[in-house]
Amino acid sequence: MSKVVVKLNTSGVRELLKSSELRDGLAETAHKIAVRAGEGHEYDTKYMGTRVIASVYTDSTQAYHDAINNNKLLKAVQG
Repeated sequence: MSKVVVKLNTSGVRELLKSSELRDGLAETAHKIAVRAGEGHEYDTKYMGTRVIASVYTDSTQAYHDAINNNKLLKAVQG
C-alpha cells in the first residue's frame, strides 16, 4: 500500500465555508427539518465568524415544550 498525502487548499476551504452555495444548501436542509418538526418551528441561516451556519428553533411555547418532552427536534433531524 502506498501512502497518500492530502494537502488542503486552506483559502479554498475558507471560501467554501462562507459561500452562498453552502448557505443555500444549509437553508434547504434546515427548512426540511423545521417542516418535519411541525408547527411552531422556524429556521435561520447566518454567517458566524469563519463560516455560515443554520439553526432550527422553536418559535412558540407549545413547540418548545413538545421539543423538550418528546425530542421533536431530534426526531426531525434524524428524519
